[in-house]
Amino acid sequence: MDEAECAASAALRAAAAGRPGGVGHDWLTGMRGGERVLEYFCRAFPDAPVAAVVGDGALVSREISSHRLIFSPIARIPGAIRHFRAALPLLPLAAHLTKIPAGTDLVITTSHCVANGFSKPAGARHVCVCFSPMRYAWLFYEEYFGRNPLKAALVKPVLAALRAWDRRESRRVDRFVAISRHVAKRIRDFYGREAAVAYPPVDLERCTPAPNAAPGAFDLVVSALVPYKKIDLAVRVYSRNGWPLKIVGAGGCEKALRRIAGPTVEFLGRLPDADVLALYRSCRFLVFPGEEDYGIVPLEAQACGRPVVAFGRGGALETVADGVSGVFFAEQTEDSLRDAVERAAAMSWNPAAVRRNAEKFGPAQFLEAMAREVKAALDG
Repeated sequence: MDEAECAASAALRAAAAGRPGGVGHDWLTGMRGGERVLEYFCRAFPDAPVAAVVGDGALVSREISSHRLIFSPIARIPGAIRHFRAALPLLPLAAHLTKIPAGTDLVITTSHCVANGFSKPAGARHVCVCFSPMRYAWLFYEEYFGRNPLKAALVKPVLAALRAWDRRESRRVDRFVAISRHVAKRIRDFYGREAAVAYPPVDLERCTPAPNAAPGAFDLVVSALVPYKKIDLAVRVYSRNGWPLKIVGAGGCEKALRRIAGPTVEFLGRLPDADVLALYRSCRFLVFPGEEDYGIVPLEAQACGRPVVAFGRGGALETVADGVSGVFFAEQTEDSLRDAVERAAAMSWNPAAVRRNAEKFGPAQFLEAMAREVKAALDG
């Protein structure tokens, strides 16, 4: 931690006024953007227990696993970590059975699904850092459940019940913090609640440009391979144009993506952070074809001095500076993405200017914003 982050973390602890705290996260099954945000609260509150529906300390960082981990009873079922998403209708019950310990005065949850519904002690204040209201219930129906009419008919009442539960639980949160203005609007639309915005931080100490490194001859995707990320769009464009593309990540769409990929598209699977960092530093562009709530990956690439070709909706509009640190494409079509890549290739990029844009989203800014929200919640 640099001095600014240390000071901001101390300010967050001071805002809690020494009150016992607890932290919650939907599930602890790997290290992605949400877990990286969770780490900041684990550092700020080193004695706080961390609650989740299911999880395994071996699957998350030492920063998280060194805390007391509390799971719902679902976690004791064999195979729960691999298959808990299949029990989507039961997740609200699992959330209620995930209990923040008695004696906790302040609860901070980081949630994209059900952590906003964890059971808290009477009188405890709850600040929810909301990555998005539950995507499964509110958004991207076809991306998650497909276009099969029978399946849609079966899922429809389940999703309606999940939305009702999610809206009801939102009333128990004392203060919402959205990770972008895009998500703040969803919170307003779906919950009828206002939310402050605190942008999740990019690790500016880890993500740095390589000294005197010229961009490589390939473009890069770093993403979970799931439908709403629209990785298929990038695979089709790069395959049909014979452009080199490296894809880091894994997920349920991998087999389908491999079937449509040409010889210039390379699937690298999950990689250690150091290897991903090396790819950020040496790629020509990062390609970001989905509509995201926020998106830490584009900021990591920019912190390494590499520009981004992004779909011009969602959180990318708040984190990518058009013409300075990247370019946007307006429609999720092959023609629109191809044109954006060709425009980016014709531009001259200044790695230092790209990096400066990312520096607006550092840890100190995030922690200072959280300190204000925690103080406001405890002041009531």
